[in-house]
Amino acid sequence: MNGIDIAGPQVSVLAAAALVLLIDALIPQQRRLLPFVAIAGLIVSALWTTSWVGRSEYQTAFDGTLALDKYSVFFYYLFAGITATVILASIDWVNREGRGQGEYYALILTTCAGLMFLSAARDLITIYLALELSSIPQYILAGWGKDNRSSEAGIKYLLLGAIASALLLYGMALIYGVTGTTMLPEIADAIQANGETNRSVLVVAMTLLIAGFGFKMAVVPFQMWVPDVYQGAPTPVAAFLSVGSKAAAFAVITRIFFESLGADFLSNDWANIFAALAAISMTVGNVMAVVQTDIKRMLGYSSIAQAGNFMVGLAAIAVVGQEFTLGASAILLFLAAYAFTNLGAFVAVIAISQKIGSDQIKDYAGLWRRSPFLTLALAFCLVSLTGIPPTAGFWAKMYIFNAGVRADLVWLVVVGVLNSVISGYYYLSVARQMFVGDSAESAPIKTSPSIGLSLGVATMGVLVFGIIPTPLIEAARNAAETLATR
Repeated sequence: MNGIDIAGPQVSVLAAAALVLLIDALIPQQRRLLPFVAIAGLIVSALWTTSWVGRSEYQTAFDGTLALDKYSVFFYYLFAGITATVILASIDWVNREGRGQGEYYALILTTCAGLMFLSAARDLITIYLALELSSIPQYILAGWGKDNRSSEAGIKYLLLGAIASALLLYGMALIYGVTGTTMLPEIADAIQANGETNRSVLVVAMTLLIAGFGFKMAVVPFQMWVPDVYQGAPTPVAAFLSVGSKAAAFAVITRIFFESLGADFLSNDWANIFAALAAISMTVGNVMAVVQTDIKRMLGYSSIAQAGNFMVGLAAIAVVGQEFTLGASAILLFLAAYAFTNLGAFVAVIAISQKIGSDQIKDYAGLWRRSPFLTLALAFCLVSLTGIPPTAGFWAKMYIFNAGVRADLVWLVVVGVLNSVISGYYYLSVARQMFVGDSAESAPIKTSPSIGLSLGVATMGVLVFGIIPTPLIEAARNAAETLATR
């Protein structure tokens, strides 16, 4: 029973998914309750997670393959919050689609459970199974729309995801072949004992792992799916992909590389790979975003650039001791701030696009006169993505760049700062269009209560943690220290 108790947050989410399907099939006249049942399951999951806080520093289940610690707890809360926000933002769109309501919410919840398992897994097989549990529903969701673009997005995401999954599995197989185990702590012990003689094989394995997870993280050169999928997938799904999938990938890759591949003769290799990918991703993402005319494609390329910022923290993790905690906590802080910010931006886009029937940036002209609330919320989130105070994005960038400087990656931080200037151009260009552009339409844009609530929560998170960042910083530091003390 201890194992079920430790896996309780995930079980709660999966039980909610099953209940949603049952209500949809057996009581179709009560379908309006489906999103609230889904959110109730997420609340139960969060409460179950809270019941573990303070009980023990570290618990494992299922022969150590699943961990419940401050690190996984941080992500449990993050994924529950992301999923609840996306569900709220989806209600109007799902009702308008008029089909597969139960399946849609069940797929969202199943993905959330898979992401939770990913953040807690300490075994390569468990990691792979959790990855597939979260990925397969996302492939379906990406093609959920009725038009050809959505179908193309789903197929492209599926095919490229299958290739990434194969690369990941090859990397895991090589590690198992060298170490004879799939448990992360035991892999670390085996590598420390005799891994240096197989250094070349381990470097190949690391490269394959980075390629596999690079697909989920959306870093160059594994980003080719992002703009097309973001543009073609339903906007609530694109919002979910932009934060949930990315956060889980960074959560698991941090755990893998620190807990099992942190040997001195390997850390410099993967630090250099991460640093190179960070610089290339920031540059390619921002340069391509500048020329976009579709706001969803712009946010897609923006997410590639933001993934490069995350990679600065991963490169900094190679430095041991206190610097590890700084690099890891900077990643966690950035993930949380990015979740609030990007969700806010996407929810605003959902609300605007539903009313104006377009994702073209030029059609956002004069939005200020039609909806001051949506304009201010979207503009504020774009300011946060740029990294300007007083926003959560400012603190996230400051901490991630500080970690890079402390790890002697000054050149990479310089690249990051220059790219932040480039990002400011296209982010603030959208804001300028909304405030000073001319629009032929003057009818006010009204938001539904569910979208208003989800947008308000996301925007308030950006503002509150921009003014008072200490609670978020402390939570990120405590979660990172859990890994550092093992």
